[in-house]
Amino acid sequence: MDHYVDLQLRPDPELAPHQLLSGLYVRLHRALVQQQRQDIGVSFPRHDARKPSLGAHLRLHGRQTALQMLMARPWLHGMLDHLAVSAILAAPADTQHRHVTRVQAKSSPSRLRRRAMRRHGIDAETAAQRIPDAAAEQLPLPFVVLGSRSTGQASFPLFIRHGPLLSEPTNGSFNSYGLSQEATVPWF
Repeated sequence: MDHYVDLQLRPDPELAPHQLLSGLYVRLHRALVQQQRQDIGVSFPRHDARKPSLGAHLRLHGRQTALQMLMARPWLHGMLDHLAVSAILAAPADTQHRHVTRVQAKSSPSRLRRRAMRRHGIDAETAAQRIPDAAAEQLPLPFVVLGSRSTGQASFPLFIRHGPLLSEPTNGSFNSYGLSQEATVPWF
């Protein structure tokens, strides 16, 4: 995690920043899957957990060679008019670190209904009465809206948490969203 690339969204009168960020994140996810990368992490330097918002700044973290291989591919095609992309830069030496992780809600109402139908042998109407849509857990975290090609899920919120600041880095791998429960990224 000794290098980084900054991707900053430019203001757009027709698209909200969260829409542009979701589009950018979908492209990043596809590129990480296609290249089978587990050595590139992400952070959102301007995130605000109180709003909640991820901001308009996505930072990619990794070794110089990993970032070079990622950035050599045309995964940003169609987004470059909306972005200011930095060069691959060396991360500052004396920084703190933090985990950037995916947080999933305990369960969605539709999943709870399917489980109730299986376990209790009830029909869909009865399950819907017992488990209303209001039963959904609401996470007070910023998120991007993504779709999944692997599962066929049309769209879902990917909730992202920036953990507490740490003085020492932790090594590990990243998932196809650039997130990790174990590895940290430099925070500056």
